[in-house]
Amino acid sequence: MKTLYLIGGTMGVGKTSACRALQQLLPNSVFLDGDWNIHAFQVTEETKALVLDNICYLLNRFLRCSLVESVIFCWVMDLQSTLDEILSRLDTSDCTVKSISLVCHPEVLLKRLQKDVDEGLREPDILERAPARLSRYGALDTVKLDVSASTPQEVAMQIAAQQTGCAMMGGRDLP
Repeated sequence: MKTLYLIGGTMGVGKTSACRALQQLLPNSVFLDGDWNIHAFQVTEETKALVLDNICYLLNRFLRCSLVESVIFCWVMDLQSTLDEILSRLDTSDCTVKSISLVCHPEVLLKRLQKDVDEGLREPDILERAPARLSRYGALDTVKLDVSASTPQEVAMQIAAQQTGCAMMGGRDLP
């Protein structure tokens, strides 16, 4: 049976890095990042529909591929309606769905984001936008994984350990 990992988290929490590391741990896996690289992306009804259509199309194709065992998808996904919309458009009849939200302490998030701003990877407005979304994840029907003190590799190992049923990772109980 396939496993679909839906991994959400605010900007800068470490979703992409953790998912890349998870892909290396899971055999026959594919990773899709919902952050499309559209220059000057603007959030409108049209662009939201475009992105959701593309995401669901690709996820369904990966789920139908006989060679793929694990499908990893990450995106901000800070609203239950977004998760529900994606799931309603996917054929998950032959897979297990793991919905996980990566969260961290606000001061850790700001430190990570400031580093990205200093390196020119993000615009300064992210320092206000990303922390404002952090509180939304508590209301989601997902497993919350606090990544404040974890490397991407540790996060990936925790997620993979949940798949295999391991109860401990690095001497700490898994959430």
